[in-house]
Amino acid sequence: MTTLLHISASPRGTASESLALADVLIGAYHEANPGDTVEHWDLWDGTLPPFGPDAAHAKMAIFAGAEFTAEQAATWQDIEATFARFDSADRYVFSVPMWNHSVPYILKQFIDVVSQPGLVFGFDAQHGYTGLLTGKRAAVVYTSGVYGEGRGPGFGTDFQVPYFEDWLRWAGVTDIETVHFRPNLVTEDADTARIVAQNRAREIAKLL
Repeated sequence: MTTLLHISASPRGTASESLALADVLIGAYHEANPGDTVEHWDLWDGTLPPFGPDAAHAKMAIFAGAEFTAEQAATWQDIEATFARFDSADRYVFSVPMWNHSVPYILKQFIDVVSQPGLVFGFDAQHGYTGLLTGKRAAVVYTSGVYGEGRGPGFGTDFQVPYFEDWLRWAGVTDIETVHFRPNLVTEDADTARIVAQNRAREIAKLL
């Protein structure tokens, strides 16, 4: 059975444009794939462990071939459990609002927790990194309230899409479809832009 996992980086609930578009996409996906399992992971729900000193030391211990301390071992169990929840899905939907030109810090925390040797990536001293999340597909909903392509530098810079999609590909997820909702709220009709984004969400739901 195929599992689709929706990972949300927005804390805004019903006020969130990224969550609303993800709901449209997931609804269309469920209609097309009624036998699949759909799960939701709100990164703000408190289940995401921190990535602090014990985790950082544990990661470097793996690279060095060293033994874990008791604290590092306990921390690594939390990391492995978080990764297992992520890896158990075959398809992903990420809802990603733009924060300060980039992604919300909770999404960066998620990336730092799961991006571990032997889990998300392999490493070879001669050839470097190899992504291990192969054979999976992802759809990403990107939203921003000010930034938009073609606007001047006063409207911000896009470090959101390049960063997140580079991470997905680095991790081995190369089959990626995207939805963008970036209306210029001063000069554009947001409702029209929203309808375009909703139609795009329904379209790519068929491709997951």
